Amino acid sequence: MKKKLLLSVICMSFLVSSFSQELANFRRTPIVSPEIGEKTVTFRIRAPQAKLVRIYGSWLRSFDSSLNMNKDTAGLWVLTIPKPEPELYTYNFIVDGFAVNDVNNIFLQRDGTRYLSVLLVPGELTENYFEAGQRGNLNKVWYDSPVIGKTRRMFIYTPYGYDSGTQKYPVLYLLHGGGGDEDAWVNMGRACQILDNLIEKKLAVPMICVMPNGNPGQEAAKTSLLPEATYDRRDPKFANLYIHSIVKDIIPYVEKNYRVIASPDARAVSGLSMGGGHTLSVTNEYPGTFGWILPLSMGIRDDQTDIDSKLQGIKKAGYKLYWIGCGDEDFTFEGAKKLDEALTRNGMDHTFFVSGGGHTWSNWRIYLNTFAKLLFR
Repeated sequence: MKKKLLLSVICMSFLVSSFSQELANFRRTPIVSPEIGEKTVTFRIRAPQAKLVRIYGSWLRSFDSSLNMNKDTAGLWVLTIPKPEPELYTYNFIVDGFAVNDVNNIFLQRDGTRYLSVLLVPGELTENYFEAGQRGNLNKVWYDSPVIGKTRRMFIYTPYGYDSGTQKYPVLYLLHGGGGDEDAWVNMGRACQILDNLIEKKLAVPMICVMPNGNPGQEAAKTSLLPEATYDRRDPKFANLYIHSIVKDIIPYVEKNYRVIASPDARAVSGLSMGGGHTLSVTNEYPGTFGWILPLSMGIRDDQTDIDSKLQGIKKAGYKLYWIGCGDEDFTFEGAKKLDEALTRNGMDHTFFVSGGGHTWSNWRIYLNTFAKLLFR
């Protein structure tokens, strides 16, 4: 009897303790991080057992830089910094040497295989990175690719009003860079928000945007956990596999299943870095397929001896706009200048948009926000 009574007391004590802890957690003041003020931003993380907590943010000048946070008596680490210039930044905390995301911030960005917390500072530069009042839809589409021999996934954005109307739309084929996938322009590039805002403000023609996966060995992004194949791109059999798939698999699928204007004048192609290379390759190999050609952070090499004949093929087939975007600190800048020179040498009208900065999403978002206003007019 005494054992039963003792056991009952222990169980009651455990329940009361658990309830008290839950009640304490419920009553605990929610932690706000990041807290964006008029002139400052404050970051917070609860880590009562930690000895040292630092923060690394992409607004810092050096990738090796980090800032120490301050611990209060309740185990909350806090740091307030001057508010950075308007931009989309990423950051993480470093707790006793281990990188962790901000658990109080649900805004995360996936960069390849890693996730980072996001700080989006409002301002003129970033106004189109926020949600618009009129928003389109994003479809995750599986399609058969006989060229590659797989069922593959791409993301397709349709503008506000598409589902309720009968209008046909032009199409922007938007290609990601190395290490990215079909989610890159949506996640890091804010492509849907940028297009929504520009279309709502009547600064851009309503368009469909197709974002394929440029890694022919993948069926979809690594997060799908699907098996991958390895291709040797030096093998001529595989060199332009994805390029052929764009023209022979992706465009036919889009033009069969979506209300689009099936004309070169209503097709644009743009890509960043590796996707810029894909942009050059698909337009060089299939001149006349795209009327709007927009390579970003990419150019040509000295050993591309056939570039003049390729450009002459594009010139003969006709095009509406040839637009190059690159930062003056980008490691591809010299190649972009060579492309600019080749276009000039071949008597082809074009725009060479040079920004500051390097090989970064900060620039690629600016380029999309700029050239999307020019398309299909």
